[in-house]
Amino acid sequence: MIVEKKFTPKPGWGMLVLVPVLLIGGLALLIWNVNRFPGPNIFLIFVSIGMGLSAFITLFGFLAVAPNDSRVLLLFGDYKGTVKESGFYWVNPFFSKKKLSLRIRNFETGSTTSSDRKNEAGQVVEKGKRSGGKPSKVNDRDGNPIDISAVVVWKVTDTAEALFEVDDFEHFVEVQSEAALRVLASRHPYDSEDHEISLRGSTQEVCDQLQIDIQERLDKAGVNVIEARISHLAYSPEIAAAMLQRQQAQAVVAARTQIVAGAVGMVEMALEHLERDNIIELDDERKASMVSNLLVVLCSDRHTQPVINTGSLYN
Repeated sequence: MIVEKKFTPKPGWGMLVLVPVLLIGGLALLIWNVNRFPGPNIFLIFVSIGMGLSAFITLFGFLAVAPNDSRVLLLFGDYKGTVKESGFYWVNPFFSKKKLSLRIRNFETGSTTSSDRKNEAGQVVEKGKRSGGKPSKVNDRDGNPIDISAVVVWKVTDTAEALFEVDDFEHFVEVQSEAALRVLASRHPYDSEDHEISLRGSTQEVCDQLQIDIQERLDKAGVNVIEARISHLAYSPEIAAAMLQRQQAQAVVAARTQIVAGAVGMVEMALEHLERDNIIELDDERKASMVSNLLVVLCSDRHTQPVINTGSLYN
């Protein structure tokens, strides 16, 4: 495995002064040598040409690094190091300098990126474009099809691993993040009632686990995952209506359960209050009738209609 090495280049201001000196000096020497008497000196001609050629080659050694940017230096295929500190430098003109951004990036899973279009000389004439992310369809732990997507925030921390350990580190991040999201969605149910981790009910736990899973896959690419968040989560359209009915039924059952529990408590409290204050003595049949009437009033989802009994309970 190739490990990143720090390279400390020389400041470029001194060489920036030397280049015009070589150019002007070589040109002046050439003019003086051609016009000298009794004739030009062949050695001085080669010296002046060498000065101009040296100045031209020196121009390729200048290096400007912006903040949160880097240059990976190679000499005929041999990795020499990485410059991360911003500034103006001069390095060996024969170094090949690969630019690599250290800025924080983000993308949404399911998005597609078109490649750069180049001309015959290899120059980029049209940069690639990224389309909007589309949710990925995957089955949760219970086998229900769901649509899910996530936003991943990441940055390059090891330039050597990013360039030399994987073919295209940006594409590698996208593919591995998509794979980690699919695996995570298949390990948990969409929703749960017994307080276990679910995709909808345990958002923070799921996002933390997603970040860990993606980081494990991207360690070999020199990438640090800063954050991973689920941006879209829903049942697939083919089962969304059925799942909505199930959720509505569960909500109705839960509400009815709470209403009945409260009504029973109120009836019990009313009977205890009547007996404690000796307001009225009720036999079992009258208690049953009273309980029935109170439960109907308290548990009904409509307004009850009062009925005046002109007789007795037994008539």
